[in-house]
Amino acid sequence: MELLTLFALAVGLCFDTFAVSISSGLMKREITFKQALRIAIVLGAFQGLMPAIGWFLGISIKEYIQEWDHWIAFILLAILGGKMIYESFSKGDDKEFDPLNVKVMVGMAIATSIDALIVGVSFGMFEVNLPLAVIVIGGVTMFASMLGIFLGKKTGAHLGEKIEVLGGIILIAIGVKIVVQHLWFA
Repeated sequence: MELLTLFALAVGLCFDTFAVSISSGLMKREITFKQALRIAIVLGAFQGLMPAIGWFLGISIKEYIQEWDHWIAFILLAILGGKMIYESFSKGDDKEFDPLNVKVMVGMAIATSIDALIVGVSFGMFEVNLPLAVIVIGGVTMFASMLGIFLGKKTGAHLGEKIEVLGGIILIAIGVKIVVQHLWFA
């Protein structure tokens, strides 16, 4: 996988984390840099490591599904992208939460990295530099988390609710790119 594609994938995967981070900044306006960094590290670590776990799952089933791998990756990415777009228009739970609470932080990290686990399964079907993928996805997510927290702290609530639409579109576009490359350029 090309570095630019990997970076685009990382950006697409981090939009839900970015949205959660904006919410965290909105909820905890007195959050310090150190506290925001702690949240960003946890979110980035989960988001970066989930594709590695998915990769191990994907590599173990590669020989059985190699003929269909591009379609599987497309379907998974399209479903995830569609889900992100749909959820961006759904009414969420307005219950206040404390993003500095360890249980809440880990819960946010798991919830926002499930899609990265599924994407990691597709990594097992393609040639992906796994350590680089972990670093890029984790790093982009950490940066997006820090940006989201401070953006939420400084600004209003509207951006956090709809930012997942762009993330969903990016994931779907990457799925289409995989199919197009396989069908016409492989």
